[in-house]
Amino acid sequence: MDTATEKAPLVGIIMGSKSDMPVMEGCTAELDALGVPYELVIASAHRNPAKVHEWAESAADRGVKVIVAAAGKAAHLGGVVAAFTPLPVIGVPMKTSDLGGLDSLLSMVQMPSGVPVACVAINGAKNAAIYATQILGATMPEYRDAIAQLKRDMAEA
Repeated sequence: MDTATEKAPLVGIIMGSKSDMPVMEGCTAELDALGVPYELVIASAHRNPAKVHEWAESAADRGVKVIVAAAGKAAHLGGVVAAFTPLPVIGVPMKTSDLGGLDSLLSMVQMPSGVPVACVAINGAKNAAIYATQILGATMPEYRDAIAQLKRDMAEA
């Protein structure tokens, strides 16, 4: 597990493949800009299911409050993580060479009742970070203030 910040992580980022990293740098950069500590792990729902299970099941005990899960093609990672944690999960469908990411998007939004995964746009890593910070802001004023400042900055751009 790669801990990207020195504070205890509040957001857990999991991606199915190293090839997802260039897109997910949009998520990590936005979390850094908002001052949100996170951890990052690469584990595939299909190739490393035991690792995904252990990571997801222990996330809340580690202090993680929100999970961002990025995956492409069948994109089961967010749903598998959601099955093993009580925490909110935000899915980032990755653009694919086969169907342009529509396969990933549809896999994420078609979760069965009782196992929700919120979903951002294809390659929407930055929005996943903002949404995760908004969730934190519901109970943590410093992150609510960070989002309010972000919105002020966007209005002035």
